Amino acid sequence: MHLLLIYGHKMLSKLSLTALAVFFCLSGWSQSSLPVNPRILNKQWDAYWITHAEAQADIAGVFEFRKSIEINKLPVSMIIHVSADQRYKLYVNGQYVCNGPARGSLSNWNFETVDIAPYLNVGKNAIAALVWNCLDMSPTAQDTYWQTGFIMQADASKDSVFNSNKTWKVLHDTAYSMYLVEGLFAYAAGPGEKFDGEKHPWEWKKASFNDSSWKNALETNQGMPNNGITKQWKPERILSARQIPAMERKQQFFKAIRRAEGINATALLQHKELAIPAHVTVKILLDQGELTTAYPSLLYSGGSGARIKLTYAESLFIPGDTSKKRINTKDMQKGNRDSIDGKLLIGNYDIFIADGGSNREVEPLWWRCFRYVQMEITTKEEPLVLQQFGSFFTAYPLQKKATFASSQPVLGDIYETAWHTQRLCAGETFFDCPYYEQMQYVGDTRVQGLVTFYGSGDTVLWRKAITDFYESRQPFGLVMCAFPGNRVQIIPSFSLLWIAMLNDYRMHCSDDALIRKMLPAVMDNLQWFQDHLQPNGMLGKLEWWNFIDWVKDNSWERGVPSSDKNGQSSINSLMYVYALQQAVSLLDSYGYTQQAARYAATASSIKAAVYKTCWDEKKQLLADNADKQHYSQHAQILATLVDLLPLKKQQQLMLNTYQNDSIAACSYYFRFYLAEAMRKTGLGGRYIDMLQPWKSMLANGLTTFSEEPEPSRSDCHAWSASPAYHLLSLVCGIQPVGPGFNKVKIAPNPGSLEWLDGSMTHKSGVIHVKLKQSKTGLLSGLITLPKKLYGYYEWKGKKIKLKPGINYIHT
Repeated sequence: MHLLLIYGHKMLSKLSLTALAVFFCLSGWSQSSLPVNPRILNKQWDAYWITHAEAQADIAGVFEFRKSIEINKLPVSMIIHVSADQRYKLYVNGQYVCNGPARGSLSNWNFETVDIAPYLNVGKNAIAALVWNCLDMSPTAQDTYWQTGFIMQADASKDSVFNSNKTWKVLHDTAYSMYLVEGLFAYAAGPGEKFDGEKHPWEWKKASFNDSSWKNALETNQGMPNNGITKQWKPERILSARQIPAMERKQQFFKAIRRAEGINATALLQHKELAIPAHVTVKILLDQGELTTAYPSLLYSGGSGARIKLTYAESLFIPGDTSKKRINTKDMQKGNRDSIDGKLLIGNYDIFIADGGSNREVEPLWWRCFRYVQMEITTKEEPLVLQQFGSFFTAYPLQKKATFASSQPVLGDIYETAWHTQRLCAGETFFDCPYYEQMQYVGDTRVQGLVTFYGSGDTVLWRKAITDFYESRQPFGLVMCAFPGNRVQIIPSFSLLWIAMLNDYRMHCSDDALIRKMLPAVMDNLQWFQDHLQPNGMLGKLEWWNFIDWVKDNSWERGVPSSDKNGQSSINSLMYVYALQQAVSLLDSYGYTQQAARYAATASSIKAAVYKTCWDEKKQLLADNADKQHYSQHAQILATLVDLLPLKKQQQLMLNTYQNDSIAACSYYFRFYLAEAMRKTGLGGRYIDMLQPWKSMLANGLTTFSEEPEPSRSDCHAWSASPAYHLLSLVCGIQPVGPGFNKVKIAPNPGSLEWLDGSMTHKSGVIHVKLKQSKTGLLSGLITLPKKLYGYYEWKGKKIKLKPGINYIHT
């Protein structure tokens, strides 16, 4: 197991925050941070990227870097800038300081800025960094130069003794090894870890450690920041200051032991020592009670040679065909997630070999996602004492500030579960799922930006995601569907949705400089689709993966809708129209009026072609293609969102669509767009009834919302968190009026609810909607707006002006 010696609970208060002020577009909020000296940002660093001789041979492994430094007088501050490839954890005199770098790309390689003065002593000091590189076993979301590297640069020239160079010592620690995770369908989150404690130099982080046998580090290239590139060639990693806060870290313990073989393990839950006798094998299945993202943490003593295997699972699997030699979880059923009887635990795992020492505290290098953890221990000649087993929760430090309650308590449960889903899908980037991929996809991220904004007011990861995809642009104009990462992946519809995400951000945030910067990329993006228009006015066959949604229908293959013999699809064409219309809104706002007019004309032309080619007058539905053999909710939703039909016909189209079992149905992801189409056509009151799939997931024991209907690979998927947005924006009806959310519209859709009570944080304060509905459909209650925020209330065709403070509603 790449189990890391952890730093003790007392050091948690010393976690460092970001290098630069964290940007909150809502009101200019910033997290406490350290400023970065312009000298660091604008010129080549004096420090070198350093490595180990063996690391140049493409060895995946863990390397320990050390520098001993004598200090005669303690400094008031000692600012350093630090990074590594792929990742590091930094210690000073055995005390944990920080970890990183925040996940990025080679052209935007993050460094952390921290003050290590509180950790320094008069006399000898040890600066130590644990650096690891997974190379060909890397998580798909991890970019890399494919060579292990570490760099540290002192902020002040006088402190150059801290700079990384060949005076540093380095060890390839062979106690660590890695292996590919097998048996899990489409697993891309990185390797399993093994650690042999008998091979590890346990005291290596301390100043007293003797590193005379270690090799001197090899220098490669000097650090080069974004603004300091002066050479004619591009450096291997362009350094950028970290833009996000440190991840949250909070201790937590398991809620239950679900089964134990060969031992009574209740002492673990009581935080008491559990002795495992010599020459035995025991298994203990622990239940966290809900899905979590955390560093499993084990404290033990003795047990020389004992093997501890920790297997992590979102839920257990119902056994399928047991005759197969190799298990693969594809299409395996899970059933109720609370149930374990007769089920198999299949998951990624870590292994630790005990060395017999006392008070050994270890955790994986990278966090794990789990609800269930199985501990399998085999001892040898010596008993093993487990002193404590728990974990440290980790995620982006989102703080929920929104509230939602109603006359249907289950909706409050859906809101909280959706928020928990989003929490677990937010780390150093947004990501689709914490267990299987941890990759930032455009389709998921559009939903996540809105969910986090409404739930917390935090826009840091939203802004970062927009910028990340901007930096992922390919020479032909499209943005990658998932970024950062170590391979090029393209989903054309996701490239279009990046434009929609940018427009969402414009409507909710005041950040003109960023949006203006993006507009040329928006136009390049759209040009690729323009080049694929066919003589009949529709898009032709598109390269790459034309994913739209995980649809369980024979006419869809791997999420791709059916197309005709010419490769044309009404869905692809209308996705393009949808993005064109979003672009028109963006470009009009920033003076690109001629381009906006051209895009509007193109959108109208494509709509006419789609209607002529795919509209089925008899069925009163839009076919997926010209063959008119296949129909889907997706085509009707997009037809509505882009105004393919006159407004008076759109409502009937959606009534014919949203509960129509005879056409291909939306999965959880595309129900976000279904809800938007229902809102647009005045059918938002039916949204409450559309939440049955989420109610079913709760009834099935899920503590987060899954990727798709059963069988679902992932039990936690960001796009399924959309109710946390719609319960506030649609049911409570809180929406921005115009860019920057400087004015608010409250247009509730209570449906069958007798009452609703919701609030969210705005840049000016809290927006609070509290309404009751009479049996005759009258709404009354209070709408409270913060200072300086004006707007209007809309209900059944009536508009009432709203002012800051309490507004009494009776309609």
